[in-house]
Amino acid sequence: MASTIFRSLHSHPFLFHPTALIRRKDVILYCTMRSAQTQTATQEKVKPQVKVSPHGTQSKALEKASKDYEAVIVKVGLALNCKLSLNSKFDRKQYFYPDLPKGYQISQFDVPIATSGYIDLDLPLEFGGGHRKFGITRVHMEEDAGKLLHSEGGSYSQVDLNRAGVPLLEIVSEPDMRNGIEAAEYAAELQRLVRYLGVSNGNMQEGSLRCDVNVSVRPIGQLQFGTKVEIKNLNSFSSVSRAIDYEISRQVLLHSQGQDKEIVQETRLWEEGAQKTVTMRKKEGLADYRYFPEPDLPGVFLTTDYVDGIRNSLPELPETKRRRYEKMGLSMQDVLFLANDMNVAEFFDTTITKGADVKLATNWIMGDIAAYMKNEKLTINEIKLTPQELAELIASIKDGTISGKIGKEILFELLAKGGTVKGLIEAKDLVQIVDPAEIEKWVEKVLSENPKQLEQYRGGKTKLQGYFAGQVMKLSKGKANPGLLNKILLEKLNAKS
Repeated sequence: MASTIFRSLHSHPFLFHPTALIRRKDVILYCTMRSAQTQTATQEKVKPQVKVSPHGTQSKALEKASKDYEAVIVKVGLALNCKLSLNSKFDRKQYFYPDLPKGYQISQFDVPIATSGYIDLDLPLEFGGGHRKFGITRVHMEEDAGKLLHSEGGSYSQVDLNRAGVPLLEIVSEPDMRNGIEAAEYAAELQRLVRYLGVSNGNMQEGSLRCDVNVSVRPIGQLQFGTKVEIKNLNSFSSVSRAIDYEISRQVLLHSQGQDKEIVQETRLWEEGAQKTVTMRKKEGLADYRYFPEPDLPGVFLTTDYVDGIRNSLPELPETKRRRYEKMGLSMQDVLFLANDMNVAEFFDTTITKGADVKLATNWIMGDIAAYMKNEKLTINEIKLTPQELAELIASIKDGTISGKIGKEILFELLAKGGTVKGLIEAKDLVQIVDPAEIEKWVEKVLSENPKQLEQYRGGKTKLQGYFAGQVMKLSKGKANPGLLNKILLEKLNAKS
């Protein structure tokens, strides 16, 4: 099982931290992934959870303010293909810990808002590729606790209560994951999902996503799960993957040495510098939280019409988008890149609707445009280029109005300063020259100025064709049609002297 937190997501549990009505940019997702035993001693199962808050309402002032917010309950449950509880309630989970000063936590125990769902994802090609489907056990709402800050020497701890009481959504997965990569990609897909839904930015570095994981191993063929170990202090998807794989290796080694009793139920910390897990605290057994219905909060009652309205408002989700892109004939590498970011996908889709060739649009976005954004540290929403002008640029190259080389020059102008393709072509006199007579004059001039290279070409050094083509293109200031240029050049080069 594994736990991950987004300012609304948790990986054993995945926790969302939104309020009853949540401004999109303020939502928190917490994801917790807990891995149960695996099919083999080297495999792992991860179980995640997520948490979100309900509607608030009442006064006219609040009703007016609510126009700037949107409720996120139910929306995540529907996106995760869950069965919804139209009538759910809150419960008190009672325990004492320094990060919970009031001595109890408001949660949902036996009637969570959503259950029995699943999420589909595609593993990146560098990790072997392939489709995965992970079950979702439940989605429930609860409040967050505070944060403990431990001193380096371990002699004291500080408590940060700023987030205590913040509502969150916890998503609990089935123990379906078998290694660190699958768990990390599961968390990444949940991050992608909440971003598509607009309920959280899912940024780990801002605390919008936090991850804890529970790991256990078992010999192949054994049905009973092993002793689970919880791992905390995971600050990135890569640390989730590495921590799980390390812990699997640690437990497998103890099993192989006949020291499986050394594996105890405990909480361990991931030390990024040392790349290993270390004991934080032991757990004696299951705690008795003495759950009982929360007396100060009413139940959560939803109508079928309300749920259907939210269902109909859902955007195209990452999995559906990936399958649509596949049907367009794109490779899985292209599909994963485009669907990873909702804004990139929207830019691509709009470019296609403007008439651009699917593969050419993909190549431009994944190539020069992505490189520009990376170098300039910009998002696709921050560049000056519009989908309309990208489609126009592709069409201008395809119909021969400009060359590919000129197209790149125009692209970087559009990315940095904006404008239109037609306007730049006219202003800079960049229209491609397709007059055979004019191109022939340039070819003859280049050949006459390079007699030594011409003799070498005709003596067998045919690679010099590229040299001559470059000289002609330079002479034409990059405006000669490449196809026509090479045709005329070859005729002249191979002509009998």
